Amino acid sequence: MTTAPLPFDAVERLSLPDAELTLWPDFLAAPGAQHLFRELEATAPWEQSLIRIAGRSLTIPRLNVWYGDPGTNYGYSGARLASHPWTPALAALRGQVETITGHRFNSALLNCYRSGRDSVDWHSDDEAVLGPEPVIATLSLGVARRFELRHRSQAGLRRQLVLESGSLLLMAGPMQRHWRHRVPKEPRIEGTRISITLRLVRNVREWAALPSMARDPGGC
Repeated sequence: MTTAPLPFDAVERLSLPDAELTLWPDFLAAPGAQHLFRELEATAPWEQSLIRIAGRSLTIPRLNVWYGDPGTNYGYSGARLASHPWTPALAALRGQVETITGHRFNSALLNCYRSGRDSVDWHSDDEAVLGPEPVIATLSLGVARRFELRHRSQAGLRRQLVLESGSLLLMAGPMQRHWRHRVPKEPRIEGTRISITLRLVRNVREWAALPSMARDPGGC
């Protein structure tokens, strides 16, 4: 797997108040992106998590799987995702993302949106174990999908992106405190999208002991 050439002006630093948002539109060249997509779609141990919200059991509207260093198990809303060891392809990808962003990551939440009927609702990646200003890197593979953002306190302040296959989005700074994001339903889309969301769990023991949260696990 190789990255496409990235001259400085190919990196888009998106202007948002209370946030740091950077986009590499062509982080992975098309052949590498397609190869990784096919490998993950066919071999990742996908599951559809069952969560409890307001006393009801609900399945999330997409598939997911968690990869990470030893001890980085993931829990939310009564569900638990065991940490799978990094595959060679995912380990190589992590190294590439760490090199280009200058940030370290020890875990990854993968989401599979099987069609435009799959989605993730408004949320922030603001768990305490991710630190006060978490850095989240998301690689998109497969069909392009909308990625929407809205400010928590400034009514009407929104931003929308289309995340193409091979693009890398980095969310940093105080963004998770001030913004929510989602991948909305797009019923007309029939193709599959896979997102790889890299994170740094700062206290593995604290993460394991954290009580389940009554919301969707998120991702983007």
